[in-house]
Amino acid sequence: MLLSEIQAKLLIVDDLPENLLALEALITREDRTVYKALSADEALSLLLQHEFAMAILDVQMPGMNGFELAELMRGTEKTKNIPIVFVSAAGREMNYAFKGYESGAVDFLHKPLDIHAVKSKVNVFVELYRQSKAMKHQVEALEQSRREQETLLAQLKVTQGELEHAVRMRDDFMSIVSHEVRTPLNGLILETQLRKMHLARDNAAAFSMDKMQAMVDRDERQIQSLIRLIEDMLDVSRIRTGKLSIRPSTFDLSHTVANLLESFAAQISAAQSQVNFTVCQSVTGQWDEFRIEQVVSNLLTNALRYGARKPVDVSVYVEGGNAIIDVRDQGIGISEENQQRIFHQFERVAGSDVVSGLGLGLFISEQIIAAHNGTISVHSTLGEGALFRVSLPLVQKS
Repeated sequence: MLLSEIQAKLLIVDDLPENLLALEALITREDRTVYKALSADEALSLLLQHEFAMAILDVQMPGMNGFELAELMRGTEKTKNIPIVFVSAAGREMNYAFKGYESGAVDFLHKPLDIHAVKSKVNVFVELYRQSKAMKHQVEALEQSRREQETLLAQLKVTQGELEHAVRMRDDFMSIVSHEVRTPLNGLILETQLRKMHLARDNAAAFSMDKMQAMVDRDERQIQSLIRLIEDMLDVSRIRTGKLSIRPSTFDLSHTVANLLESFAAQISAAQSQVNFTVCQSVTGQWDEFRIEQVVSNLLTNALRYGARKPVDVSVYVEGGNAIIDVRDQGIGISEENQQRIFHQFERVAGSDVVSGLGLGLFISEQIIAAHNGTISVHSTLGEGALFRVSLPLVQKS
C-alpha cells in the first residue's frame, strides 16, 4: 500500500465554532478528513467511531477540559495511542505546559497560532501515522504470507507422503504382478518343456486321450489365470477413465449365482472346502449379468482362499426392496483396520500364507456395485471369518 493512498482522519476539539473553522482551514487537505467537536462529550463519541491520526484539543473548555479528555483517552485501549496536541491561550507558563505533557500530550501550541508551525506539526504526525499504517499493512501481509507458506508446506508434506505412498504401491504392484504372472507362465512353460521332451523321445504313451485332456485342462486353468489378471488391470484402467461399462438386462440372480457355483466346482475341490447355497425364491431384476458374476466370483475366490478349508455359505434373497447376496466364510477374518482399506487398489489381507492376487478384486467389485447404485460391505472379526454383503436395488433409478 502506497503512503499517498492512506487517508488520515484528524480530530479538532474547541468550544468555539470560529476556532474550529479557522483550524480546519489550516490543516484541511485532499488526503485528510477533519472531524470537529464542540465539547469533550462530542469528541469521545467521535473517538469511539473513528481511527484518528492525531487529536488537537483546546485546553480551556466548559465541563470537561482538554486535560481531562486526554486522561480519558489514555485510559482507553482504542484511543490511548492517538497523538494529542494541546492548544491554549493561557500564556507560556512552564508548569501549564508540563501539566499538558503529564496528561499525555506530545506537543503544545499557544494562541495565537503560528500558521506554519501548525501545518508543519500536523504534517509530521500525519506522515508518522501513514508510515505506521503502512508498516502495519506490511506486517499483516508478511504474517499472511507466513501462514500461506505454512499451509503450502503442510500441503507439500501431505503431497510428498501421498507420492511416497504411491511409489510404494507402484513398486508393490509391480512385484505382485511379476509374481502373479510368473506363476501361470511357469506352469505353461513346464508343460511345454515336458511335451517337447516326450516328443523328442517319441514317447507316444504320454499323449493318450486321458493325458491330453489333463494337459488341456491344466493349460486352460493357467491361461484363464492370465486372462483374469489382464482383465483386472484393464478394469482398473476403465474405472480411472470413467469407461467401466454397465449393460443391464433382466435375469434371475438366484439362477446366475447357482450356475456360477457349479463352474467353481474345481476351485472348491482344490480349496478342500464346500459351498452351501441358500435361495428362497426367484430374484429377478435388471443388472449387468457379466459384471455381477465378476463380483460374486471375486467374493467366492476370497472366501475359498481365506476360508481355512471350512464351509462357505452363499445366499441370495430379497430385503427392503433390494436383492441381497451374502458370501460368508469361517476363516482367518479381517481386522477392523484392514476392513477400512481392503476396498482400495492393490490392498490385500495380510497374515495368511495363502495371500495371492493383485489386490484389485474388491476395489473393482465395489466400483461395479456402485455403478448399479448398490452397496458392498464387510462384517468380520479376526479368527471368526468374514461376511461380505452385496445389496442391489431391484428397481434401478432412471
